[in-house]
Amino acid sequence: MDESRINVYGSATEITIAANAAGLRDLAERLTGLADPELRDGYHEHLEGGINLEEGSVRLILARDEAL
Repeated sequence: MDESRINVYGSATEITIAANAAGLRDLAERLTGLADPELRDGYHEHLEGGINLEEGSVRLILARDEAL
């Protein structure tokens, strides 16, 4: 299987999340996990450039917010 590669970049008015197929599957799994009924409101994950994201990516926070 290919290595997950995700790049997040943008401006003040637009954010782009670009990924290869493995990266898209990784994001889908993370988002599905956030929807788990066992998780509490406010649960979140931090993704950082050079760790979970490609080097140079802006930080990304995936958060569960039941007030939305």
